Amino acid sequence: MKHFSAKIFLLLQPIVLSAAPEFHRDIAPIIHENCSSCHRPGQAAPFSLIDYNQVKKRAKQIVEVTGERIMPPWHADHGVVEYANDRSLSSNQIDLLRKWFEAGTPEGDLTHKVPAPVFPDGWELGSPDLEVAMSEPFVVPAQGKDIYRNFVIPLDLQEDQWINAIEYKPGAPQVVHHVLYFLDTSGTARKKDLEDAAPGFSGFGSVVNQFRYLGGWDLGTQASVLPYGLALKAPKGADLIIQVHYSPKGREYQDLSKLAIHFADKPTSRPWTILPVPPMFGILDGIDIPAGEKEYVKKNTFIVPVDLEAFRVNAHAHYLGKRMEMTATFPDGRKEWLLKMSDWNFAWQEDYQFKKPVHLPAGTKIDVLISWDNSATNPHQTNHPPKPVRWGPQSNDEMGTITLSVMLDTQEQKDALHQSVKVFMAAQAVRRAFNGDITTLQHARAGGIQIPDSTAQKLLVLAKGLDFDQDGKLSEIEVNAGAATLAPHMNGVGAIGID
Repeated sequence: MKHFSAKIFLLLQPIVLSAAPEFHRDIAPIIHENCSSCHRPGQAAPFSLIDYNQVKKRAKQIVEVTGERIMPPWHADHGVVEYANDRSLSSNQIDLLRKWFEAGTPEGDLTHKVPAPVFPDGWELGSPDLEVAMSEPFVVPAQGKDIYRNFVIPLDLQEDQWINAIEYKPGAPQVVHHVLYFLDTSGTARKKDLEDAAPGFSGFGSVVNQFRYLGGWDLGTQASVLPYGLALKAPKGADLIIQVHYSPKGREYQDLSKLAIHFADKPTSRPWTILPVPPMFGILDGIDIPAGEKEYVKKNTFIVPVDLEAFRVNAHAHYLGKRMEMTATFPDGRKEWLLKMSDWNFAWQEDYQFKKPVHLPAGTKIDVLISWDNSATNPHQTNHPPKPVRWGPQSNDEMGTITLSVMLDTQEQKDALHQSVKVFMAAQAVRRAFNGDITTLQHARAGGIQIPDSTAQKLLVLAKGLDFDQDGKLSEIEVNAGAATLAPHMNGVGAIGID
């Protein structure tokens, strides 16, 4: 009887419905924290999301793009790896936005209203120690192929400095796709600039391999200070080179890019560098994608030669890129994801910083899988109908690499890692030559990889001579023998110069 009475008592209690979400109390914090930094006047986003009326007007669209995880832009697969700079929304936040829309977008109690966020008018990281710019505008034509242009900017440093952040502002964001930074202490870049009548000088691979790489900027890059006390050395008298990738967009633009440089108070806390797998944007990976191929896959494995700690990861491909995957298999057999991206987007690239450094002991196996979709159903397809695509610097060509930023304990460890990257590339060159892939070797030479033989044909003969057992294929032992011979003579292994 007691149980029956308790049930009646519960049934007679008033039903309390949870209140519908309100803008000022529930929705504004989500929008201001995750959307307004881009969706505001003067930024790349096409409309503002600052106040109630602006968000209400776009409520249906917001629910759709957040529900499909198109916005906020974050292309690493959700819930696989924890990143410190993850700006994707939680499932609860997405659900709250949907419920608010379904409730009729109520504004709610004005007492919950908070001021709109205030963003810096200038540089994201505050006033820089040094602000520099291109010496004169560069005219990007309305039509034509993509342009890689290198601009020399004297830093006029009176003493060695250590850089812990670089911010970039394109003068013509409509046509700037990405930028790479380099340092030159030899005066070579200035000479190249003087020899070219137009602002800057042309070239892709020679700059990548001749000068010391500092990093870069892509659409979607979040300005940040290097973590863990890391810094980049800028020697006295060094010139900054920025290599800008322009994509013509149907009308003429003038670009006058600017950069803000923030100096560290002391030298880098540890040696650090980057580990690209495969190196040099996949120039020696033999990328040759047939027309119509839905999933063309390349796999690479790199064995870590020394103990190191990875603190961030990024990826690079062009329009046809699809899957970007990197895993670490540790010496004890344990396996861990470092990056899982199921839907690459060429228009939005960024660094993914791990919540805490990932220790990768010597012997760790880094496996990389990259796929491309060259079918007519790919929404990013640029060729109609599709046509075969190989490696190349144009946006309609393809590339593919995943890069770890890593910290080491000693300069000797860093040197050993760089040497292993050289051997890795030498092994790729040997395999390409043995398979008669002359085109890839020619691309590598054009891209600045100084394979010692004067012609790719000579390297082909060398590779054929490595087939010691004459079985018509190269074993790993035979490949390694060829790579050991070739690696010391290779110059320009691609973007491994970070201090």
